[in-house]
Amino acid sequence: MSTGTVEGLERELSAARRNVFLLTFAQALLASAGPIAFSIGGLAGYNLLGEDKSLATAPLTGFNIGVALGAVLVAIAARLLGRTHGFIVGALLGASGGLIAAIALFRGDFWLFAFGFVFIGISGGFAQKIRFAAADASPSFYKPRAISWILAGGVISAVLGPQVVIFTKDLFEPVLFAGAFVALLPLCLAAIPLFLFLRLPDHKAAATASGQVARPLKEIVLTQRFLTGMFCGISSYALMTFMMTGAPLAMVIGCGFSPELATLGIQWHVLAMFAPSFFTGILIQRFGTEKVVAAGLVILMACAGVAHAGIELWNFWGALILLGLGWNLGFIGATAIVASSYRPHEADKVQGFHDIVLFGAVALASFSSGKVFNAYGWQAINLMFWPITGVSLILVLLLILRARRATA
Repeated sequence: MSTGTVEGLERELSAARRNVFLLTFAQALLASAGPIAFSIGGLAGYNLLGEDKSLATAPLTGFNIGVALGAVLVAIAARLLGRTHGFIVGALLGASGGLIAAIALFRGDFWLFAFGFVFIGISGGFAQKIRFAAADASPSFYKPRAISWILAGGVISAVLGPQVVIFTKDLFEPVLFAGAFVALLPLCLAAIPLFLFLRLPDHKAAATASGQVARPLKEIVLTQRFLTGMFCGISSYALMTFMMTGAPLAMVIGCGFSPELATLGIQWHVLAMFAPSFFTGILIQRFGTEKVVAAGLVILMACAGVAHAGIELWNFWGALILLGLGWNLGFIGATAIVASSYRPHEADKVQGFHDIVLFGAVALASFSSGKVFNAYGWQAINLMFWPITGVSLILVLLLILRARRATA
């Protein structure tokens, strides 16, 4: 390797690390909305409803629908404004959603509250693009590490979000939880200066200059690698949302635990979601992406086993911690598989398609969680894990076998 090539790679790696640093903290601020929303969204919705409480998790469904819409809107914003300014739009939408949700609580308006969650979710859709932005701006060998560092920023949101809830939920008493949504304004707006310092490469311009032609979307998304990555990502994320949405209801409404204990359970869960990210990229480089995904799926099975074993506090907290860990390995690995299935100049359309399907499934999971809990109870939520993780494991094993045959 020539000296010029080494120096060029070092500059590329240095620029990638700088972007990852800025994106990690920006994503951590925007991602704080997730723990806030899931800690108290179902409980606030429950309080706003009348006798029929089956729609208590509808605001969280609105959040996940918003994330799916955000996956479309962020691609449009990136094309029209560039990725950097697109992320700024996402931060402004998150601040607006927090304000709408707070106003809805003061008015006692359930559907306006759910509408505010749509805006918060759209901002979350923009934030989800950050992991791909970091990967696309990195050399190929650094992509898994970049994704891991972005998600590692969730450790900050895992602590920040629940603590915001604990310290601000009674700020406007007797209107419970309004303070937590007002607090979303400074959290989202604080991410904007970080976005302004980004220097992201323009892969589309580079591809056009070199004469590279993007493959049709259908050709890319029908490959075994993309389909496996997307299905495993959907399985990990949808199951995580399914249990995380229902857990506060099961703990507070079903078992009589306090909202504070439910919130702390979500905090431990979110910490388990993101803290392993400091090591997940290293594990992927050492053992391979597919093996890390398989390990995550096995941990999700263990999570269902712990949750099914009883309804003591340790069952809930233990299951939520395993849920977060399994999600981390499964989702980061699945994202790395998807990111390796397309070329840089094909990124926007493939990522947009992937996230629409992903967060559409997640929205369905959050909506059905409340319905399943009200109709069949907590144990029915846990039983859903086994068939879905089983199919995902089979797909991963097939991908591993194909790779071994290719190298034999």
